Amino acid sequence: MVEHRPWLTFFTHAVLITGMLLLVFPIYVTFVASSHSLDEITSNFSLLPGSHLVENYSRALNVGPRDVGATVGTMMLNSLIMALGITIGKIAISLTAAYAVVYFKFRFRMFFFWLIFITLMLPVEVRILPTYEVAADLNILDSYSGLIFPLIASATATFLFRQFFMTVPDELCEAARIDGSGPIRFFFDILLPMSRTSIAALFVILFIYGWNQYLWPLLITTDESYYTLLIGIKRMLDVGEGQAEWQIIMASTMLAMIPPVLVVIFMQKQFVKGMTETEK
Repeated sequence: MVEHRPWLTFFTHAVLITGMLLLVFPIYVTFVASSHSLDEITSNFSLLPGSHLVENYSRALNVGPRDVGATVGTMMLNSLIMALGITIGKIAISLTAAYAVVYFKFRFRMFFFWLIFITLMLPVEVRILPTYEVAADLNILDSYSGLIFPLIASATATFLFRQFFMTVPDELCEAARIDGSGPIRFFFDILLPMSRTSIAALFVILFIYGWNQYLWPLLITTDESYYTLLIGIKRMLDVGEGQAEWQIIMASTMLAMIPPVLVVIFMQKQFVKGMTETEK
């Protein structure tokens, strides 16, 4: 039985509000800085919003920062294509791999599954040089294919889908077979609808993973038209002896937060279901 103590309730809410303020304050400062001019930021910065909000965001999206040969709008589009490509590719490959391992009986299937699982110990940072060499041999440097395909496999998603498929009763598969459903129809008409919450949860996680990629795009892209937004922000900071355009940097940072936040907001309910359902 939970006891109701007013002081404990007050303390709990105070801690939550304090933590929320600590998280939100840097974002608020970034937003305020994106609404000021460079002179106002460097000489007399105020925590109140300025009058250059539309100007700064319009310049970032349509003109681009100095010393970066691409607009923030172009870099956001590149990041979005990369994130969606990685997310959809990982989910598609993981679904089919898990389906094959669980429902098809072939020689060495568990060996291949554990071979996939072992790749968890080999993140991109460990295998980045041989991966780059393969990408160079395939002539996919400075391309969307090069940004997406080397990161498209996911042992974690394969493992999660395998564990979910193993909870599906065998009677369901037998009933579908008696009803005349082949493997493809069983997969699309039964397993995929049952897996939608898992797919939604993984979509959120993998989209944020793809959006936040920095090291691989930095290595594989030299053409500024293929820069992702994180690389662009880093390039804006590398001005040497010059003055960084902080108002554009802050506007770009705020824009970089929008797609992941929107994905989390619109898929929050499915994400929670995917993470908490009992059959997981």
